[in-house]
Amino acid sequence: MSSGSDLVIVGADGHPIDEPTPVPAALAVLPLRETVPFPDLVIPLAVGQERSLKLLDDVLSADRRFVMVAGRDPDVESPTPEQLYDVGVIGTIARLMKVPDGSTRLLVQGGQRVRITRWTQREPYLVATIEELPDTVEQSDELTALVREVQRTFLSIVDAVPYLPEELQLAVANIEDASQLSHLIASALRITAVEKQELLEQADVELRLRRLVQLLARELDVISIGTRIQDQVQSELDKGQREFVLRQQLRAIQAELGEDDDSQREIDELREQLGARDLPEEVRKTADRELGRLAAIPAASPEHGVVRGYLEWIALLPWGAATEQPIDLGLAKEILDGDHYGLEQVKDKILEHLAVLSLSHESRGTILCLAGPPGVGKTSLGKSIARAMDRSFQRISVGGVRDEAEIRGHRRTYVGAMPGSVLRAMRDAATTNPVILVDEIDKMSSGFGGDPTAAMLEVLDPEQNSTFRDHFLDLPYDLSQVTFICTANELDRIPGPLRDRMEIVTIAGYTEREKLEIARRYLVPRQLERAGLRRGQVSFTDAALRTIIAEYTREAGVRGLERQIRTVARKLARQVAEGTLDGRTSISAPKAREMLGNRRREKERRRRSSEPGVASGLAWTPVGGDVLYVEAAATPGTGRFVLTGQLGDVMRESGQAAFTWLRGNAGTVAPDAPSDWFKTHDVHVHVPAGAIPKDGPSAGITIATALASLMSGRPIRDDVAMTGEITLTGQVLPIGGLKEKALGAQDLGYKLVIAPARNERDLDDFPESLRESIEFHFVDRIEAVLDLALRPKPRNRR
Repeated sequence: MSSGSDLVIVGADGHPIDEPTPVPAALAVLPLRETVPFPDLVIPLAVGQERSLKLLDDVLSADRRFVMVAGRDPDVESPTPEQLYDVGVIGTIARLMKVPDGSTRLLVQGGQRVRITRWTQREPYLVATIEELPDTVEQSDELTALVREVQRTFLSIVDAVPYLPEELQLAVANIEDASQLSHLIASALRITAVEKQELLEQADVELRLRRLVQLLARELDVISIGTRIQDQVQSELDKGQREFVLRQQLRAIQAELGEDDDSQREIDELREQLGARDLPEEVRKTADRELGRLAAIPAASPEHGVVRGYLEWIALLPWGAATEQPIDLGLAKEILDGDHYGLEQVKDKILEHLAVLSLSHESRGTILCLAGPPGVGKTSLGKSIARAMDRSFQRISVGGVRDEAEIRGHRRTYVGAMPGSVLRAMRDAATTNPVILVDEIDKMSSGFGGDPTAAMLEVLDPEQNSTFRDHFLDLPYDLSQVTFICTANELDRIPGPLRDRMEIVTIAGYTEREKLEIARRYLVPRQLERAGLRRGQVSFTDAALRTIIAEYTREAGVRGLERQIRTVARKLARQVAEGTLDGRTSISAPKAREMLGNRRREKERRRRSSEPGVASGLAWTPVGGDVLYVEAAATPGTGRFVLTGQLGDVMRESGQAAFTWLRGNAGTVAPDAPSDWFKTHDVHVHVPAGAIPKDGPSAGITIATALASLMSGRPIRDDVAMTGEITLTGQVLPIGGLKEKALGAQDLGYKLVIAPARNERDLDDFPESLRESIEFHFVDRIEAVLDLALRPKPRNRR
């Protein structure tokens, strides 16, 4: 036995004994939680369960002995026999004390290690038959070496950690018995209960010591790592404390010299703001370098303000602060349908892009271009897309921008330099993945300050914008997560390389039925509310809205329609304010005309189509489709051909091609005309209005039809409009913008539209109301156009 106080064995009477008591055949079993008992050691226990208290009462009345066994699961308070280990230790109650809370505290002297062979009782407490599990010891030099290694390593651990008392050093050094040494060290180490139970169950002392050497070496490594981490932390703390002391001294010196401390306070605030940002390594190095420069520059120096402004911009920009919000396609469709009536194909394309964005693992943004006439809802669609994605929305207007610095910013060498509009939008968005609307991108143009469209190439290119460099910041900034939405009226004005980087979504315009529904759902309620009129106080009949659409607006969108509704609402608001309007009122068609005044649209189709030589062509304009009237007249002359109406080169060439075809086919088109008709007449083709520039090849069949009507004397049907390019051989070639042109024809009441055969596939994109109101004929020869468009020659005409 060792002389250490923790290794004293006591008997039932509490006095030390030299030999352990023989092991009985059966004993009561006390389960332990998170505690593994070891032989020869005193174990403090706290007992509170009713069955455990009953066990203690019965044991105290006998020989004070029971078996202590650890539970396999520390979370189970009342384990069953199956949830206990098979090997435990006999314990003898050395001291017992009851506490006021009803529990019992006791000191138990560990005895022999035993194995449970059979469970004989489960209630009111556990009882089992047991057999002793003695140690197997074979004295050898190897065993002695193991004992010394265990002692040396454990003593090193005691020196390194505070939770082991120094008295353990003396106890371990004085124990000669290898088994007792292993038990003492195993109980003192902070190892898992499973590892302690493994050591308890190992009967071979040499194997137990080998396992203990492994556990001690691991523990010593963990302690070494912890010590190294603590030293590093302490070193960093010392460095921070040293910097704090130096800064306090610097402030004291500045105060003594009478220097203002506001500059230092600003530097400290900037340092704190930049420290809170997750800056990339290159940006962090630049910021630290500029902070050092700022501290060295006097506050009165102009350079001080430049550097401070630069650092403030770095601190204000979002770096890695993305909005992590999954895209709900159902909610996105609900938002788009709620904000915009019609435009089903446009909304389908937007939802397809959102679907790809929600499924793609790459964080690259999307570049959409919404192209269409003014007032069709391009900007509001961009806002709806941001709402559908639950992202921050920012708008950049680039219409009229002629300077590259508006996009890239100015270099810091210029007075008043600042970042470009892209980084300003990122600052306002406060996130790295906002939705940015680039409005009127087709209105940019180059000037003395460079070409802004070239700067937009890098902004809108997913392959480049991850390292976008603003001239002011001069650091790479990641724009790859931004969803860019551009708007344009004319795609032809966007440079090809820039247009190639965008997904084009065309918005042709609205039909009259769609305009009526939009006015009823959105425009009327919004303008009545803005005018201060109560809900239900004023209503518009459908006839009134149709009158406003047909007689007071001429547009593909609804901006002018909303303007006219606003005019009516303001007149009504004035009447309410003056007290002349009380109660509910309904705006009818006559009342709308009375409030809006004279009609702004003239019914000129019938007038211009009453004579031969007048044809109705369809034209595309930036504000939607329109009808282009072509007038042909012949006077006695020498065969000259004149084109007027401020026509472009392409349209002039198209007119010349139509004239040449007609001269070559005059006998077929006008068999009654004299053979020398072209030699004896000068032909003049005019396209009103003369002040408006016009160009493009799509008026070819219209000019040919007007000339054929003039030469043959056959008038043209006044309900027919046409579009298509003509060749010298009479072929009709496809054109663009057919949907917009058809909407313009519908707006003026045309019933039949003639178009190239190769444009027939465009019919699938037309709204149902447009296909129902207009009869479309698709042709590939000019002869078919003339058969459809020309009326029979009047009998009274010579």
